[in-house]
Amino acid sequence: MEVRMKHTARAVALALLHLGAASAQEAAAPASSTDGLKMERIVVTGTPIGSSKMKSSVSVSTLEADAIQNLAPTSAAEVLRSIPGVRSESSGGEGNANITVRGVPISAGGARYVQMQEDGLPVLQFGDFNFITPDSYIKIDGTLDHVEAVRGGSASTLATNSPGGIINFISKDGAQQGGSIGLTRGLDYDSTRVDFDYGAPISERDRFFVGGFYRRGEGIRNAAGKDERGGQLRANFTHDFDGGYVRVSLKHLDDQSPTALPVPVLVGNGHISEIAGIDPRYASFYSPYWVQDVSLTKGNGHVASDVNDGLSVKSNAIGLEGSFDLGNGWTVTDKFRKASNSGRFVGVFPADSGTVGNYTFATGPSAGQAYNGRAFNAVVFNTSIDDAGNTLNDARLTKTFKIDGAKLNVTAGWYSSLQKLGLTWNFNQYLMQATGDNPALLKTASSTPGYVGPAFGGCCSRAVDVEYRTNSPYANFGWEQGTVNVDASVRRDRQHAGGSANIATNAAAYQPGTVQRVDYDIGHTSYSVGGNWRITPSLALFARTSEGVAFNADRILFGTPLDGSAPISINTVKQLEGGVKWRSGGLSTFLTLFHAKTRESNYEATTQLSTANSYDAKGAELEAAYRVGDFRVTGGLTLTNAKITATAPGGEATIGHTPRRQAHAVYQLTPSYDLGAANFGLAVVGTGKSWGDDANTLVLPGYTVVHAFLNYQLTPKVQLSLNANNLFNRIGYTEIEGDGHAARSITGRAVKASVKYAF
Repeated sequence: MEVRMKHTARAVALALLHLGAASAQEAAAPASSTDGLKMERIVVTGTPIGSSKMKSSVSVSTLEADAIQNLAPTSAAEVLRSIPGVRSESSGGEGNANITVRGVPISAGGARYVQMQEDGLPVLQFGDFNFITPDSYIKIDGTLDHVEAVRGGSASTLATNSPGGIINFISKDGAQQGGSIGLTRGLDYDSTRVDFDYGAPISERDRFFVGGFYRRGEGIRNAAGKDERGGQLRANFTHDFDGGYVRVSLKHLDDQSPTALPVPVLVGNGHISEIAGIDPRYASFYSPYWVQDVSLTKGNGHVASDVNDGLSVKSNAIGLEGSFDLGNGWTVTDKFRKASNSGRFVGVFPADSGTVGNYTFATGPSAGQAYNGRAFNAVVFNTSIDDAGNTLNDARLTKTFKIDGAKLNVTAGWYSSLQKLGLTWNFNQYLMQATGDNPALLKTASSTPGYVGPAFGGCCSRAVDVEYRTNSPYANFGWEQGTVNVDASVRRDRQHAGGSANIATNAAAYQPGTVQRVDYDIGHTSYSVGGNWRITPSLALFARTSEGVAFNADRILFGTPLDGSAPISINTVKQLEGGVKWRSGGLSTFLTLFHAKTRESNYEATTQLSTANSYDAKGAELEAAYRVGDFRVTGGLTLTNAKITATAPGGEATIGHTPRRQAHAVYQLTPSYDLGAANFGLAVVGTGKSWGDDANTLVLPGYTVVHAFLNYQLTPKVQLSLNANNLFNRIGYTEIEGDGHAARSITGRAVKASVKYAF
């Protein structure tokens, strides 16, 4: 297959060059307010020099700030649910989301194959760290200008650990003077939030921007009072000069929000049913009746944590960015950022679906009284994010050659990063009342009040201190002649991992003799070749083949020796894609056909099982927009046929099955209408049914979620808004445990009102 893909790419490139030379020089495409997909917008993600969508040979989408506001997202991951081809399981609260693209699997949690960036650099070098995912450190507020999402294609060679795609959250920079201050209040849940932003030029060559938010409340899910608190402050300053610019940016994030983990459910004939008193849309098992969770530190001391603290994240970052015209067509650009990231993840996970029996209340107002009902074993995932800081730099040199009316762009770059990972795991088990409304801890005649002991056989008191150093030279060649663009790129990723990991058996103490040394080097070469032919200013064809890698990080700790004495597994994705871009009048469309092959290895820390699977996915991805008068609609549809094609010994029974959580159809639709000073509409997101396990025995039902928005311009400077997330309060299961005892759903209805003053 690899040979066929390379021959296909070469044939496509030669055909496009021939057709481009034979075509007349294309006139500049006319700007149109009815072009809902903004085909002429310059995209900077997944490209070395920036290119419009009509000229690009990759599948790329953009989301503007006003469209994001109308989507009523409650997290960064929820923003992504409206991008065709992106599968975002935004059911974990404001972090811990599972994100992938097209038919590339979600098999280890997080975003293994997709890189989430802020202003062109990754938030975390790995998207699938245990208990810490990039979306946890991305907050949606007025500092966001727009989002660019590249699926497949050049993402393999223009970023590290991103063969599936790149999602870039791009900030405002003060180029336009103005700002706003807004107040948002939850109407059916407790949350109050203040947002502000302001930017302006301060001279002909200098400008600044500052913005952020602060909020306080309980959040949408049932929690123990004020569990949602904190905010973010971001700022940047830009100086322009002849032939370039320099920019310094700052970020301070200190925020806390509840997490959402699976809740106990019952399964009959493969289908999920809810347990009375536990609403999967709102339950979190945070409660005022928790005791302090006492856990082991890396120094064999003990620390007490408030279980109700949920997910706490802190980040302080400084960034430097510059572009310099060296003359004679040479340009050098550099992006640098140093971030200090830390926090704590505390969530309540059910170890079983519970048992009806006779117990005694151990905490709460009924302490000491009998409880005759359902109880379940609640495991507190208490992980300290000691250090997730990183230092990143991406430097590139570009030269443009003009040859007989054509242009050759040559780019050579070097990316380097240092990603730290310091984690301290602790899993304690408690006996808990099976209710989603302020549950109490329970005891039996043989148990201490509420506390059972270390969870899962004492497997999971773990100390991790590892550094991952990456160096990645890369090169890109782009040829433009007439109406044809052809590009080819290559990247060599080289990673060194060093550090240690340890397990404290039964949470007793860390012993020097059980330290696992981490010291290995690994590398991989990725490639991407693509072409685009603009048949007319409104019609273009494109095709691309690519292959990329996602390195493993802490997901393989405690499995295969990592001291360099044994081979280290990697995860690769090969993709072949092609499609058409077309616009006419008020209609814009972007259709991509894709074929993705994934090979990966995992080690599950809690079950201590190793897996090695291969996947094959074929499908189609459609993005479209239509506008007529004051009515407009955007939408997307992704059809995928995915199969497991190979497994490690013992898993042969799953070959030919559909990978877990991979629906055949996922769709989005956002109609809206302008009526004088009012703008209103819906955002509809849906998925077909999927399997909850690779054995294809557990069904995750399909669901459609409707979000609604209404904006009213009270005065030229004052806007009133009303947003409803999950308007019809649907249950939508995104994952289920392999034995069916617990499942996680999207969050229930949340309605909020806001007022914003612009100045």
